[in-house]
Amino acid sequence: QGQFVESGGGLVQSGESLRLSCLASGSAFSSLSMGWYRQAPGKPRERVAGITFTDITNYADSVKGRFTISRDNAKETIYLQMNNLRFEDTAVYYCNTVPPHGWGQGTQVTVSS
Repeated sequence: QGQFVESGGGLVQSGESLRLSCLASGSAFSSLSMGWYRQAPGKPRERVAGITFTDITNYADSVKGRFTISRDNAKETIYLQMNNLRFEDTAVYYCNTVPPHGWGQGTQVTVSS
């Protein structure tokens, strides 16, 4: 079972950008589908972006056109470039496999309006 260390969150204003990183330890990273998930206060956790081991990506409608997921298999790292951030993007962001197995600490993203 892998472990995940997310970083890159912070406090930004609406319209600004952030880039999240996730170091995923464990075996066979390059053969795994990975995703970014988020959980806002009082809401269930949702997947916002996914990337297969063949680099096929998919996005939730709420972030499509603003967020970009990518991976670097040599570094066992996935990234989430978030542009044009909105207040409603405020949440704790997690990375995990798709489907998920265990959770890291996440990284807080707060967007002020």
